[in-house]
Amino acid sequence: MPVLRSSPASPFGRKAKIAAAVLGLSDRLTVEMTDLNDPNDTIRKQNPLGKIPALVLDDGKVLYDSRVIVEYLDHLAGGGKVLPQGPSRFDVLTLQALANGIMDASILQVYEARYRPEERRDPDWLAYQADKVRRGLAALEATPPATMADGEIPDAGQIALACALGYLDLRFEGTWRTEHPRLVAWLAAFEAAVPSYDQTRFKP
Repeated sequence: MPVLRSSPASPFGRKAKIAAAVLGLSDRLTVEMTDLNDPNDTIRKQNPLGKIPALVLDDGKVLYDSRVIVEYLDHLAGGGKVLPQGPSRFDVLTLQALANGIMDASILQVYEARYRPEERRDPDWLAYQADKVRRGLAALEATPPATMADGEIPDAGQIALACALGYLDLRFEGTWRTEHPRLVAWLAAFEAAVPSYDQTRFKP
């Protein structure tokens, strides 16, 4: 059985777990806790970048990053599920890229505070990352993604955005919500339609 190397708080790992759930593949994966700070953790051999998520297949081959894993899961489910075929595929991929970028910039801010002593933190660099998040959220607030119709599963872009907003709730106390009411409503609708969003929520 393939093994998904991840950690409970990782928004990218959460994206892979939600994709597996909506595709009906959760019971075909084992999720294994990964400690990126442990030099003896095998993640550094499985993914030379030492990043999560990584999907270890039965034959030992390892797939990374989350975009590749989601595409592989979609392939296992028959294709065209969370990554549609045709022109709309590029809209989904672009939304996924924007949401991934928001997650990346958010994580870099968290890491700056977590791993650098306060006197060595660069406020300009932190502001640079925060501005990426601000611009991304502003663009999405202006044109939120579609909500799912009854019985429809979310696409990879919608899943990625939900995970990005969830990470902002977790690490930045949900401060994004005040100025983005349309995204707040969108996330509430997503959560109501996708049970695995709550099931994969990190609860410290």
